[in-house]
Amino acid sequence: MRNILFALLCVISFEAGAQVKDTTKKNIADTIKKDLLTAPDTVKHLHSKTAALVFPAVLAGYGFVSMIVHPVRRFDYYVNNNFNKYYPKYPGSIENYMQFAPVAMVYGLNLVGVSGKNRFIDRTALLGLSAAFAGASVYGLKNITHRLRPNKANYLSFPSGHTANAFMGAEFLAQEYSDKSPVYSIVGYSFAITTGIMRMYHRDHWFSDVVAGAGFGILSTKAAYLVYPYVRNALTHTDKNGKHTTMIMPMYQDGVKGLSFAMQL
Repeated sequence: MRNILFALLCVISFEAGAQVKDTTKKNIADTIKKDLLTAPDTVKHLHSKTAALVFPAVLAGYGFVSMIVHPVRRFDYYVNNNFNKYYPKYPGSIENYMQFAPVAMVYGLNLVGVSGKNRFIDRTALLGLSAAFAGASVYGLKNITHRLRPNKANYLSFPSGHTANAFMGAEFLAQEYSDKSPVYSIVGYSFAITTGIMRMYHRDHWFSDVVAGAGFGILSTKAAYLVYPYVRNALTHTDKNGKHTTMIMPMYQDGVKGLSFAMQL
């Protein structure tokens, strides 16, 4: 596992380095300052067809099917039994950190001068909206479905929250940087898949929990990128003379960072 992670990090480092070569003449401090303090008037809409939602919807649907279709549920037990047979448990929780790797990559890449699709304010708002969608769906279902975990720790097994977070972050990375290179998406989703596998390896989740978590994570980010542009553009639209009637901007006062909202009446 460590060798796999090291290889992934080498790939993303090489790709980021190639991108940085094109920006070596730029002052990174100025780039970061511009990213933090500039809020564009509009946000790009999700350049994707409705068909892009089918695959994650199928993943989420698979989890629900496991609740009522016995052969699907038996496959959960088959996978778990094989983990018990061939992979003895060991103490560890690497997935607790791995689930956040794709999101950390987004901000890390921007920190070294590789710009994504959106600026800091919009990017962070999109991440927050994605997390809200994922949290509402995942943790709501955990309490409704009341499924016992493989390790019998509690009845909050379905769906996998760690996996949902990881795939939400992987899709977030893909949305921001897939136009730069497909390598970013591949590395992000590799972290997400590994997170799901580790949740089964530690007997915290069934196979269908992980599959459903992946679906909800991807859908949450795609939904955020579909909804946010309308909200953001409505809050920063201009009047017929081209002047802003509403605006959201970053603020810093007395050591406190935040956002300010202004509306012309």
